[in-house]
Amino acid sequence: MAGTGSHGMADAGRKKVAEMVLGAWDAFLVQAEAVDLERKTRLPGWRVHEICVHLGSWPDHTAMADLIASAKAGGTGEPPDVDAVNARVTAAHRDASREEVLAALRRNREATERYLTEEPEELDTAPTVSVVGRLPLLSVVLGQAYELAVHGLDLADAGAPPVPREVLQSGLAALADVTGALAASFDITGGAALVTPDGGWRFAADPTGWTVTRVASGDTSGTSVEAPADLLLDAASGRINPVPAVARRRLKVHDIGGLLRLAPIVQAAPGIPGGPILQLAARTVGGAGGMLGRLFVRG
Repeated sequence: MAGTGSHGMADAGRKKVAEMVLGAWDAFLVQAEAVDLERKTRLPGWRVHEICVHLGSWPDHTAMADLIASAKAGGTGEPPDVDAVNARVTAAHRDASREEVLAALRRNREATERYLTEEPEELDTAPTVSVVGRLPLLSVVLGQAYELAVHGLDLADAGAPPVPREVLQSGLAALADVTGALAASFDITGGAALVTPDGGWRFAADPTGWTVTRVASGDTSGTSVEAPADLLLDAASGRINPVPAVARRRLKVHDIGGLLRLAPIVQAAPGIPGGPILQLAARTVGGAGGMLGRLFVRG
């Protein structure tokens, strides 16, 4: 893990990250409170109920506490199997009532807020074991915004209110931050921008660290992927196949070679965010590999 240079969104400060993450939680809670938990979703075999259950905090599933404990212990251990964890938690709480599910969601939001307001800030850049490997704790916390944005799109598809634009942007910022952190940890020099009509985010990494910066709408200079925010998140999480979107020019990739420089990440972390996009780039130029998936998100 790069430790001597920049630390992505952590350098913007805890207050900024808290606004993005807690705002995403608040928007998701509004959606969950408005939708029928029994509705089927676009995820095979999952109702809204299962999506909300696996995002909640339960006596047998305290993800935030586990991440903090890992960071305090130096980030040792093996990444959990996200599919196995999800299967266990959703099966254990399959019959939970609506009130219990919503209460579990609120507990996880509260646990996140407690970390952001009570734990020492030096933990922000301490490595913790996440589902995609060792990452700075604050990057993993911000990763919740990506997960909540993607699952918010799942709920909207099932009849919930739409995901607010600012939450979609927070999800893209988290995607950029985690990808930059992973690139830096593998000593990769490179980066990319995720660009939407509302602007987007660019990450740049090298062996000493990574930066994440805001970009304006239409700024597709260098390596970039351009699409509406919901389409970018759906493509990054594997909700849609990006090939038809590219064929219809709804998703545009600029400088495919730049994406391929990031491809070695996937060999060590197959479930990382954006895998379908890099797999598309690799196929386009006849290479192999893939990156940019699933961070805490069932694909």
